[in-house]
Amino acid sequence: MTEDDGPARRADDDGTSAFDELLARLAEPAEPGDLLAEHPACPPRGAFPRRHGLTVVVAAMALAGVIAVGAGVAGVLAPDASSAAGVATPEPSAASAVTSAPPAEPVTPVAVPTAGSSTSIADLVDPRWVAEVSARSGIPERALSAYAGAAISLSRTQPGCGLGWNTLAAIGLVESDHGANGGSQLAEDGVVRPRIVGAALNGDGLAAVADTDRGALDGDTTWDHAVGPMQFIPATWAAFASDGDGDGIASVDQIDDAALTAARYLCAGGGDLTVPSNWIAAIAAYNPDVAYNNRVAEAADAYGVSG
Repeated sequence: MTEDDGPARRADDDGTSAFDELLARLAEPAEPGDLLAEHPACPPRGAFPRRHGLTVVVAAMALAGVIAVGAGVAGVLAPDASSAAGVATPEPSAASAVTSAPPAEPVTPVAVPTAGSSTSIADLVDPRWVAEVSARSGIPERALSAYAGAAISLSRTQPGCGLGWNTLAAIGLVESDHGANGGSQLAEDGVVRPRIVGAALNGDGLAAVADTDRGALDGDTTWDHAVGPMQFIPATWAAFASDGDGDGIASVDQIDDAALTAARYLCAGGGDLTVPSNWIAAIAAYNPDVAYNNRVAEAADAYGVSG
């Protein structure tokens, strides 16, 4: 796709495209009073009650894009651990409507063969595809390799999920600006330094989540915190932690591990994500706020156009 393909890449008089403006807005960190700051990402199972009466207002083109993205991902790799089962699918609040649903149809990530299960998911993606899509989307190549690699991996281990790479990229943008929040940097080894640790979930303007792991993940023995580039709280990380870079260790601060964990969590909570209502439910499981769902949808749609 060239820069002239579609309105999302057409520049205004000052040279700034609507695409770039959208991503810049979405990348703005949440203020303390924002809806996005009111809930921890990836709550533990059962933390939120089931809700009923979802109203979804979406364009037909966007709905078609949901199916196109998930159905198109393919890759070759050794199967990893099976997804955890028994996650209830939450239903967003009846009081609000999700008004956005992704994504515009992206080019399928180009996979390369792998010699064994120890290969990093980042190595599953054709580096030429990564370079081209990174240049168009502004997603750092190292992060994009993780998102696309996780989508390729899940297309083999859980082919019924239909998770698109741009959904993972959208979550990475909203949660941590792809590991760049607060001056942190994503290194070539995939580790974000310094660590990204969210505020204490102590009930003061945030959800109250008492410590579940004696501070092992976040260093706080009183309250839990969301941690890493994909912002997991300890209980969810403990249930879904995955080794995406093939080093035998699942690290919440490493982008391959975090992206693969997020992919498995979304697939466990949402079922077939080529179905728009399932996609919405999966994102709601990550964060139940409707504004968050819409923000991720907008970013995923923008990234889909880029790739």
